[in-house]
Amino acid sequence: MSNPLVRKLECYTRLSEADRLCLIDAVGPGRMVAARTDIIHEGDDPRTVNVILDGWACRYRQFINGRRQIVSFLLPGDPCDPHIFLLDDMDHTIGAITPVLLGQISGPALQAMTARSPQLELAFHREALATAAVQREWTISLGSRTGIERLAHLFCELHARLAAIGLTEGNTCPMPITQNDLGDAMGQTSVHINRTLQELRGMGLITLRSRRLTIHDPAALARLGHFDSAYLHITEQVGRAVAQHA
Repeated sequence: MSNPLVRKLECYTRLSEADRLCLIDAVGPGRMVAARTDIIHEGDDPRTVNVILDGWACRYRQFINGRRQIVSFLLPGDPCDPHIFLLDDMDHTIGAITPVLLGQISGPALQAMTARSPQLELAFHREALATAAVQREWTISLGSRTGIERLAHLFCELHARLAAIGLTEGNTCPMPITQNDLGDAMGQTSVHINRTLQELRGMGLITLRSRRLTIHDPAALARLGHFDSAYLHITEQVGRAVAQHA
């Protein structure tokens, strides 16, 4: 199995073997971060690009009264913003949901790497643009989709992102996030999330058990959530190459 960051970037463009080796060398072996532990805090100086090599994490903001808004989920292979080191401080916190194997690339190393390789520069730029597109779609969900539509769309999105990096088994994928996590991401209470999950189960669309999600009717779930994967910007040709390489 190839390096998760390599698999992620090859969702957007083909990389040479030299590019792949350069990425692997830059990220290094990584270090473990315990579940429910913050990786970097709002206000910290982001001197390196954090890369999720294994496990799940999230970006979030937390208010003084304890309320939290999750603004994105981070999956294996995700660089936590490849240009973050250009800012003076973090405007959000990144926290581990599960145990996370975390790689890091220094700002100078990333700049040198992309200066040497136009394909790596293109891959990182496309990844950043795709991440921004996902953020726009989340804004649309919070503003225009109903509660059940939001959850249906999120499940379709997460399955599609995991499938692109070879981490699904047919219509089944890992789903280690809790109902509290879902509520904080969807702008709903955990009680509302529980009811919505029961409704999706009752419609025969999903099974969520033992931290694994099975989508029984992907087309129906996509229709319910108004999901169109085009905003993920993963081409069919590149996607096939990634699956074969994985």
